[in-house]
Amino acid sequence: MTDIETHSLSNAQIAWRAAQDITDGAYVNLGIGFPEMVARFQPEGRQAIFHTENGVLDFGKAPAAGAEDWDCINAGKKAITIKPGTAFFDHADSFAMVRGGHLDVAILGAYEIAQNGDLANWSTGRGGVPAVGGAMDLVQSAKRVAVVTDHVTKKGAPKLVEACTLPLTGLACVTRVYTSLAVVDIVDGHFVLREKVPGLSFDALQAVTGAPLHTDGPVADLICPKDLT
Repeated sequence: MTDIETHSLSNAQIAWRAAQDITDGAYVNLGIGFPEMVARFQPEGRQAIFHTENGVLDFGKAPAAGAEDWDCINAGKKAITIKPGTAFFDHADSFAMVRGGHLDVAILGAYEIAQNGDLANWSTGRGGVPAVGGAMDLVQSAKRVAVVTDHVTKKGAPKLVEACTLPLTGLACVTRVYTSLAVVDIVDGHFVLREKVPGLSFDALQAVTGAPLHTDGPVADLICPKDLT
C-alpha cells in the first residue's frame, strides 16, 4: 500500500467534511452519485434545504430499503422521502430557481479541477452520466460551488491540474475542493491549501497535485470521524 493510499479518506469522510461547511437553512443542490452522500452528514442543529433539478425542494432522507415510493425520486433516480413543506414543480421552475441564483451551494464530483476554478465533470466516454445535465447551469448560478473527489484518478494521475484537458462544465466556477487528502481553496487563480490529512507531508501532497499548492497561513489537520458509512 502506498503512502497516499494509507492516508486517503473514504468517500464518506470526504462527504462528512463537505457537510460541515453547509450553513443552517442553506439551499443546496447535490450532484448525482457521490455528492449525494453529503446529505447524510448534516451537523447537529443544522438543516439544509435540498433541491433536485427534476422538481423537488426540501425533501427528506432516503427511505429504508423496501419502503421506496418510486414516484418520488431525485435527479439521480434515487428514492427520496416527502415531509411537511416539501414542494413539487416542473423543470422550467426548477431551472428558474437555479439560473435565478437562488441556490446557496452546489456540490459536484469532478474528473479535473483547474487552478483557476475551471471544472470538468462529464464525459461521454467514461461510463458515467452520458451528458452534462444541469451541471452547467448549477456551476454558473449557485452562490458557492464545491467539489468532492478523490485527490487522484484510479491510475494515480492528479485531478487538481494547471488546466483541464477534458470538456469543461464551467469556467472559473469552483471555490473549494474537498479531496481524499486535503481541503483546497481556489483564490486568485491558485490552489491554496487549507487542510491536509495528518501524517502526509506537504511535499508528498504536492507530488500528487498537478499544479502548485500555495499557503497563506497555517495548514490545519484534516480530521474526520473514522466510523462513517
